[in-house]
Amino acid sequence: MIDYNNELITDLNRSLSKDWSVEISLTELENQLADYVNLLILKDFEKLVALLYRIDVPEQKLKLLLLELANEDAGKIIASLIIERQLQKIKARKEFSKKTDDFEEEEKW
Repeated sequence: MIDYNNELITDLNRSLSKDWSVEISLTELENQLADYVNLLILKDFEKLVALLYRIDVPEQKLKLLLLELANEDAGKIIASLIIERQLQKIKARKEFSKKTDDFEEEEKW
């Protein structure tokens, strides 16, 4: 598996206006993100909803997981979905850039 940690943390820092070190582990990132999400749940729920919309976390999947895991930490659930979605976007960007690199120079716009 390819390590996307640096890119993931950079993207999350940009999206969430945070300043997490690219040196932290994925587990620590998830814990810090869960803490941040829980803070938003308590203090600024509208901001959380806007962030989830901007990051494009699937609403139906979020609702389903929150119902299925009702006794779990909502911040952790949401944090894992945010990380999952960001990784999907990173992989898609890599695939897209790989495909565009395969074109001959004359074929590129």
